[in-house]
Amino acid sequence: MSGELTFDLHLLTARLDRAADRLLRAELDLPYRRFLALLLVGEGVPTQRVLAEALGVTEPSTSRMVAVLAEAGLLEVSVPAGGGNRRGLRLSAAGAHLVATGRALLEERFAALVAASDFPYAQYAQQTRRLIEVLDHDESGAPP
Repeated sequence: MSGELTFDLHLLTARLDRAADRLLRAELDLPYRRFLALLLVGEGVPTQRVLAEALGVTEPSTSRMVAVLAEAGLLEVSVPAGGGNRRGLRLSAAGAHLVATGRALLEERFAALVAASDFPYAQYAQQTRRLIEVLDHDESGAPP
C-alpha cells in the first residue's frame, strides 16, 4: 500500500487473519471465524446476541454458526426457563480443548513471526495492549 502506518496496520491485520484461517483449517479443520466465536464464548460472551455484536455480524449469521458449532459438539446452547429468543452459550469440553489448542498454535506462530522481525516480543505486546486501551477509551469515554 502507501507505506503509511494506518494502511500498513490494516494490511498486517488482514494478512494475519488469513494466515490464522489457513493454519486453523489445516491443523484443526476449523475456520478462523468459528475459532473466534468459540474463543469469545470461552472468555465469557454469554448469548448469541452478544456474540453477534462481538464478531460484527448479524444475529441470523451467528445463529447459523452457533448451530454448526453445537452440532459439532463444541458449544452447548441453552434456552432460558420461560422461553424467549435469548440463547445462552457455553463451551463444551471438546470446545474448550479446541480453543486451548488453537490459542497455543496461533501464539506459537505469532511469536515466531515477531522473533523473525527482530522486534522484542514483550515490547510489541505492551505497545499493542496500549493501543487497544486507547481505542477502548475513545469508544467508551473512560480514561485509559
